[in-house]
Amino acid sequence: MRDMTVSTPPRVLTVAGSDSGGGAGIQADLKTMLAMGVHGMSVIAAVTAQNSLGVQGYWELPPEAVRAQLDSVLGDIGAQAIKTGMLASPALVETVAETLGAYAAPLVVDPVGVSKHGDSLLAPEAVDTLRTRLLPVATVVTPNLWEVEQLTSVKVEDENGLRAAADAVLELGPTWALIKGGHLPGAPVDLLTNGTDEYRFTAERHDNRHTHGTGCTLASAIASRLALGDDVPTAVGAAKEYVTGAIARGFPLGSGIGPVDHAWRWR
Repeated sequence: MRDMTVSTPPRVLTVAGSDSGGGAGIQADLKTMLAMGVHGMSVIAAVTAQNSLGVQGYWELPPEAVRAQLDSVLGDIGAQAIKTGMLASPALVETVAETLGAYAAPLVVDPVGVSKHGDSLLAPEAVDTLRTRLLPVATVVTPNLWEVEQLTSVKVEDENGLRAAADAVLELGPTWALIKGGHLPGAPVDLLTNGTDEYRFTAERHDNRHTHGTGCTLASAIASRLALGDDVPTAVGAAKEYVTGAIARGFPLGSGIGPVDHAWRWR
């Protein structure tokens, strides 16, 4: 006889911006969490007007609205892991850092600074707040090479520069740094380190321009695996496998850059 016992899956909270095109941001986060077998919850920090061609505009929510969402979800439901993405302004970064720094769950910070199309999603004056308030409370931070330079002024030219970039990020306070090297020439290599242990993750480079949402998806997959009980290196390895498959199955959408396929494992 089938066991009808109902159990609650691990809960993961994303604090990020909404992508009206459905490929990145809150929408990508929740799709990823479903695919990874956890219950996704959301705190919307900003709303974007966005499609396959770019970001036409964004509007921040008031800090009190973001704080109310955080208090509502964490006060009643709770979370086994939390992921942050687009936070836009110093006030929002400050609000989120204050709440999450006092909450006992792994925190994955995707320091979103620019969209896949090159549109800025973080006010210049918010970079220092992100650097000094949010990164020190992060379990894992997942910058791409542009974001590494924005945060630390370290410019990575090749794979040999990944460790120096990671060390510079770790000086800002997170426990682990995952430096995404996908924009370097050659096979994609990401470097994960806590300053002592070091792991390199390689993957096949797929000839696919439809990669919108990769950063959001990776960070959400890591948070999901942490909520399921993985340690950080295991979580990153599982997340990389999921994202690589999603990139391989990325599909055209609209007239520009399409999204990765979050449903690739069952579509």
